[in-house]
Amino acid sequence: MIDIRALRENPEPARVSQRARGGDVELVDRILEADALRRTSLQEFESLRASQKEISKSVGKASKEERPAILAKAKELAEQVKVLEARANEADAEADRLARLLPNLVLDGVPVGGEEDFVVLRHEGPAIRDFAAEGFEPADHLAIGEGLDAIDTKRGAKVSGARFYYLKGIGARLELALMTMALDQALAAGFVPMMTPTLVTPQVMGGTGFLNEHSEEIYYLPADDLYLTGTSEVALAGYHSDEILDLSAGPKRYLGWSTCYRREAGSAGKDTRGIIRVHQFNKAEMFSYCRPEEAAEEHERFLAWEEEMLRKVELPYRVIDTAAGDLGTSAARKFDCEAWLPTQSRYMEVTSTSNCTTFQARRLGVRERREDGMFPVATLNGTLATTRWLVAILENHQLADGSLRVPEALRPYLGGLEVLEPVK
Repeated sequence: MIDIRALRENPEPARVSQRARGGDVELVDRILEADALRRTSLQEFESLRASQKEISKSVGKASKEERPAILAKAKELAEQVKVLEARANEADAEADRLARLLPNLVLDGVPVGGEEDFVVLRHEGPAIRDFAAEGFEPADHLAIGEGLDAIDTKRGAKVSGARFYYLKGIGARLELALMTMALDQALAAGFVPMMTPTLVTPQVMGGTGFLNEHSEEIYYLPADDLYLTGTSEVALAGYHSDEILDLSAGPKRYLGWSTCYRREAGSAGKDTRGIIRVHQFNKAEMFSYCRPEEAAEEHERFLAWEEEMLRKVELPYRVIDTAAGDLGTSAARKFDCEAWLPTQSRYMEVTSTSNCTTFQARRLGVRERREDGMFPVATLNGTLATTRWLVAILENHQLADGSLRVPEALRPYLGGLEVLEPVK
């Protein structure tokens, strides 16, 4: 949630942010109007309640003759107070509802526009392979995975429907190797590993900002009033909800390892082959609570840790600065790393790191006590490894005979295997 006091004092940054996102600029004025009504309604209620209390106190001091009139007046005021209290509560709820519709304010320097308006910051990693020069046409990740008997989408669809799959044999081992390597890197960087819940309450899901434009992507269990998470960011953001943190020694960093669920609503026909866009996958997610003035620097660290992992699996990739209209509700800035996908001649997102400033912490009540008062903290998140990485690894490291060269850093996690051979 945005800082309503700051919005009241200077609404122009919010208007600029909404324009950059391609959002509803008039929402800012509706929030301010609702906030003004809330404050006026509360003031009227409290003023009349104070009068009611004064009248009630005078009953005991009144003469026998005066008492009936005073009691009648007190009763009349009590009814009016109830009406004003209901009106104040209604105004408060409406002001809160509108404020929660406003996305986080984008930071200076974020590209303006939508999904296609990102800015490429740099290209990294090894050179893109020239398969023609090597004398063979690259196979896509599913063909390679099936040849290794590592991926089974046909039985996944038989058991659960479209966009489900089995990772089996070396496929399961490869994912565990990748996730464990991410865990080891996070431990070395001081992260606390967490196996997180994958079901959360509406308060936590809404508090992270996922029940606005992303609500159709989320699986909901109405019988339990719980949501399945699409990232452990949600559970990690809720971990310290309604708590006061001590960040004097630096950020609190957690590495969430969880299965994630996404409905992929509205993505019909997109990446339906293989395991690029699926309903269930595993992910290692970094999360940090830090002081707001340290958030930009922490964001750069998150991006550096993601790139460290990408270098370990030896993938060609690019780093992009995501445009404002593609940020999502809670992010003020987001950097993506996209790995090269040879069979589609395009880059595919494999990591994402977002600086959510104080937006989530305000909603979830996560604060820090300092010498000059209590303040909301900043939250950040970033992908360190996920199932989708297997797509890029399989395609970029394939050999002409259908085998797979294992990136050197992954070999210790696979018992020293250097090449994965197709199953005859």
